[in-house]
Amino acid sequence: MAPQTETAVITGGSSGMGLAVAQALAKRGGWKLHLLDLRPPLEEVENSTFHKVNVTEYDSLAAIFQKAFDSDGRIDFVFANAGIVERFNFYEAHPVGKPPSPPDLTVVDVNLRSVIHTSWLSQHYFRHSKESNNKVLVMTSSVGGFYRCQVSPSYCATKHGVVGLMRSIANYYYDDPDINARVNSINPGTVRTNLLDAAAWDSFDSDIFVPIEKIVSTVLMLIDGHDVDGSEVGGKPISNGASANGNGHSGKKLNGKAVELSGTRHYYRDQPPFCDAQMAKTMGDTDRTTYAGS
Repeated sequence: MAPQTETAVITGGSSGMGLAVAQALAKRGGWKLHLLDLRPPLEEVENSTFHKVNVTEYDSLAAIFQKAFDSDGRIDFVFANAGIVERFNFYEAHPVGKPPSPPDLTVVDVNLRSVIHTSWLSQHYFRHSKESNNKVLVMTSSVGGFYRCQVSPSYCATKHGVVGLMRSIANYYYDDPDINARVNSINPGTVRTNLLDAAAWDSFDSDIFVPIEKIVSTVLMLIDGHDVDGSEVGGKPISNGASANGNGHSGKKLNGKAVELSGTRHYYRDQPPFCDAQMAKTMGDTDRTTYAGS
């Protein structure tokens, strides 16, 4: 009997982290890969289809999801990975006498708005992928989703938003019997991709980069669902997926995890604890799908 073929949709799939993950899945075998980007892949990827799309245009993005589903009859893995950096000086002074022009918020459209759209579309096609038994959505956030980033505050805000989105939908996507998908985010430190030019990258200390191989192994780990050599910040045992040393795992797969990557290490970042019991009750009251009738 031929091995089951799974389908992946990867935004930002033609270069950097998206391309590297696509190549790793191709090497594994058993995957049909749909690479979404503005330009074709920088390198050939076996068993892949390139789809030219601007991820900020919902109708175009939705049409590609439908095309992939019509072609393969299923979508198993979505990597919401498309992203750009902030390309203006947030702190630039402007002359007196009139208000400044609005800031360029393309970074918000690509890094957050398109991730919301991708997550929305993933939910729909996961519901109808009846043959899949391992549906996974991974979002690319950043350590800027946890920490301040003075040089790019708009970028930082988008990455905080991605973490909030992931944490908000993860339990529902997993618990709903029709969707039944795990949702996690990767939150890497500095990764040398084509987001910046060589001169910009050379302004960083050489010892701070996260290897692209670490990005790939972490995404594959999230697809498989069980941790390999990670820990909670502070060395606490991992509560969802596996023991910190990777020796065996529980039956529960990784879900709702914001995975921070620093160098060749990764850590699981839980949301901050509630300040008191009243706040826990307040937020507990939001664990529903609608405010209607409340």
